[in-house]
Amino acid sequence: MSAARGPARLLLVLFAAAVLLDLGALLAGWRTGHLVAKPLLMPLLAAYAVTRGAPRPLIAALLCGWAGDVLLMTGADWAFLAGMGAFAAGHVCYLVLFGRRRPGRALGIAYATVLAVSLALLWADLPAGLRIPVAGYSLLLTAVAYRSSVLGRTAGAGGALFLLSDMLLATGLAEWRQPPLPDFWIMLTYVAAQYLLTTGALDAQGRAAAEGRAYRESRTAV
Repeated sequence: MSAARGPARLLLVLFAAAVLLDLGALLAGWRTGHLVAKPLLMPLLAAYAVTRGAPRPLIAALLCGWAGDVLLMTGADWAFLAGMGAFAAGHVCYLVLFGRRRPGRALGIAYATVLAVSLALLWADLPAGLRIPVAGYSLLLTAVAYRSSVLGRTAGAGGALFLLSDMLLATGLAEWRQPPLPDFWIMLTYVAAQYLLTTGALDAQGRAAAEGRAYRESRTAV
């Protein structure tokens, strides 16, 4: 494990550099910088997770995110739906990662309320051909946001930010009035979400491994 710390640290630094380049490019309106940096984000984060011994569903989720990122960059209508499909596949991977545990009912009610209210407000303004896909995708993402907290607060915050990022994107599809530099805020919340989900999953895996060692040691001592 210690031998992997050097590569993991380097990959995390490279990921942070790519994030700064991408966000800086969006702030400056430098499209070329964005086109260069964005496709690097999820592969670098996935490589970092691999060096940390991450579970396969997490790696798959990040790579699906990379596919979605690349597809959405083309701007074509077919690519938007394909990108949504890639992200949906990533969300399924996250749900597999979370296992069968469920957070508290109150949190589920809160997320269900957010989903219902947001869809009710956006529905009439969404393009007719995207209403059903957006609704299905939103249901899946809300499930991820809700269940992410089983891995702890860090992952739970990541799930919430992922939902916020896609809500910002959905308001753009509905042609609602946007805040200044909407692409910057979408990318900021998205990258933070993926990083927090990754960190939360790795931390949860570390806690489980430590608990397993403690249990085995206690059994040996008896």
